[in-house]
Amino acid sequence: MKKTNIIIIALAALSLTGCKSLYGTYERPEVKTEGIVRDPVDDKATLEGTNDFGNLPWRSVFTDPQLQALIEKALDNNPDLLNAALNIDMAEQQLRTSKLAFLPSLVFAPTGTISHFGSHMEASKAYTLPIAASWDVDLFGKLRSEKKAAQMALIQSQDYKVAVQTNLICNVANLYYTLLMLDRQNQIVTDMSGLTKNTWDMMKLQMEYGRARSTSVQSAEAAYYSVQTQAADIRRQIRETENALSLLLGEPAQGIARGTLDNQSLPTNFSGGIGVQLLSNRADVHAKEMALAQCFYNIQEARSRFYPALNISPTGAWTNNNGLVNPGKLLLSVVGSLTQPIFMRGQLKAGLRVAEDQYKQAYNNWQNSILSAGSEVSNALVAYNSADEKNRLQKQQIDVLKKNVEHTQMLYTQSSSTYLEVITAQQSLLNAEISQVQEQFTKLQSIVNLYYALGGGSK
Repeated sequence: MKKTNIIIIALAALSLTGCKSLYGTYERPEVKTEGIVRDPVDDKATLEGTNDFGNLPWRSVFTDPQLQALIEKALDNNPDLLNAALNIDMAEQQLRTSKLAFLPSLVFAPTGTISHFGSHMEASKAYTLPIAASWDVDLFGKLRSEKKAAQMALIQSQDYKVAVQTNLICNVANLYYTLLMLDRQNQIVTDMSGLTKNTWDMMKLQMEYGRARSTSVQSAEAAYYSVQTQAADIRRQIRETENALSLLLGEPAQGIARGTLDNQSLPTNFSGGIGVQLLSNRADVHAKEMALAQCFYNIQEARSRFYPALNISPTGAWTNNNGLVNPGKLLLSVVGSLTQPIFMRGQLKAGLRVAEDQYKQAYNNWQNSILSAGSEVSNALVAYNSADEKNRLQKQQIDVLKKNVEHTQMLYTQSSSTYLEVITAQQSLLNAEISQVQEQFTKLQSIVNLYYALGGGSK
């Protein structure tokens, strides 16, 4: 069959079956985005405004020079981020291969034979120097769909790298602020240790003068050891946090240079812009959509398998035609083949059904990632507001408790208060100060988590 006839038959089949569904372009389907974030105060459905906070470069959010140095080191050394970059390179190679699939493949396969019949006959020498080509004509979009799917996979791998980077930046920041919190708590416990030691000494002196019993001294001593136990536990947590942060930096466990909790300054003016904006900011959400787009093109590729496949294989060879022509001459030939699947034991239908189900799964995953992102934003906002409110109340509580400690100690020396009141006042003050530092950290952590939830850290 001539080449022109093969092409005419293929085009006729194409016109009869139609190809709109085979050459379609992915379009974003409808998805639930309205009301995915609750206002942390008024319980409204969404927040108004433009999402500027999530677009800020990470250096504009985390301004502590020592924290910036740690983040830069993590971005250079973290193995997860390095592997994400390698995933991009692999996806680029696969995309390059899918683009080259539109071109014919060329093969050079020279052959030669020497035949000898009897000792008195001259050997027969034959040779062929062929260049063979094979070209799959993409009449029904199979190669196009494969290329589009590879493009979506590349974008998805790029999104994954951004998501890993965002997560890494925020994890380094959270561990850094955890260290600052523990340092401050350690300082508070150290100060309280000195105060409880003074109380213990005071009660021993009171017992010498007959103004206190041994039980009061024992209670004061036990309170001192309790504070010492807290100090040991905090020192352990500091070491463990330093080890975890070192692991993110891709380095052996070591001490971490850092500032102080009181000197930290993070943005506090957050605007909303939640909804469709999340789709463009959150790299992990966008990656889920690219997975959906990839499944879309996989469906097209599965449909194209029902249609004929046209292959053209031209060959050009310099040959002596088994010794009949000497010297050799150029031989040209073209072979065209048209393959139409008829009975494939249900494999094509099953493949299409699987591709369609995978598309539905990808859509569900994408929708859920949007809802999850909205939930993370809501949680971060309410955590920030709650910590801010509790911090203001705790300041007032600590002021009262400090006065209470002073007054109970003074009254105890005047025999107007019991040792239990003194110890209880000191323990209450210690707990309040520890809790206040915890809420300061929670406030910082909620800002970091909000930055992550809004897709920050990509710049």
